[in-house]
Amino acid sequence: MLRILLLLKHNEKSKKIFYSDNSKNAKDINPYLTDAPNIIVTSRSQPICDVSEMVYGNKPTDGGNLLLNEEEKEDLIEKEPLSKKWVRPFIGAREFLNGEKRWCLWLVDANPSELRKCKLVIERIKKVKEFRLDSKKSATRKLANIPTLFGEIRQPNSNYFLIPKITSENRKYIPIGFMSKDVIAGDSTQIIPNATVYEFGVLSFKIHMLWVRVVAGRLKSDYRYSSSLVYNNFIWSKSTPQQKENIEKAAQEVLDTRKLYPDSTLADLL
Repeated sequence: MLRILLLLKHNEKSKKIFYSDNSKNAKDINPYLTDAPNIIVTSRSQPICDVSEMVYGNKPTDGGNLLLNEEEKEDLIEKEPLSKKWVRPFIGAREFLNGEKRWCLWLVDANPSELRKCKLVIERIKKVKEFRLDSKKSATRKLANIPTLFGEIRQPNSNYFLIPKITSENRKYIPIGFMSKDVIAGDSTQIIPNATVYEFGVLSFKIHMLWVRVVAGRLKSDYRYSSSLVYNNFIWSKSTPQQKENIEKAAQEVLDTRKLYPDSTLADLL
């Protein structure tokens, strides 16, 4: 529900928080637009609790030249079959939520002698270099020295789960899903390597969602999920073995239920 802050004077004694359908008198309005003390959650580089680290997805910085849609992928492999070994599924927030298919050229450890045999791939690499050299940012221009690679690489060597950076305020839960290590996560997502069903359960829980609603940033009115503010400051309770088992069981039921609807996207289900 959208909250709007209205203060006519800085020292106004009578304060109100206006919602989309009503209003509420407030004693004090803090930076999160709630009637509560002025306690501010600060950015953290590491989780406050002993949990897995969350990192950004991989950033191409390529001008779109390392990314392929379904038609481009099929055309490339048909013309240059050798390129198939470098084509990997690519997933950003949009693909994750809407079930769209996208691909990328993942040339980490690619053999230069093999690359030279694929003229279409070489053409894309040259365009990446040109795109980076044309940038006004010195850091991006330096990346022109490695045009075969994404600008920022954080792909885990294990399976992971993924959280979109931006999600609709109308959803009851943040969309989260497990991904194979062979699927390249884009920079519109956050990822947690080696994530467990237990962690999936906790982050899908209502308590976590309440935390998101209070401290997450906003893009318009949608939630902007960040590791530094939301995830790293979230306090994980110390679950007993039985509580952990119950959470894992409930989380697995969610995952199993999703499998019953293979033709439905997460946008449909959440």
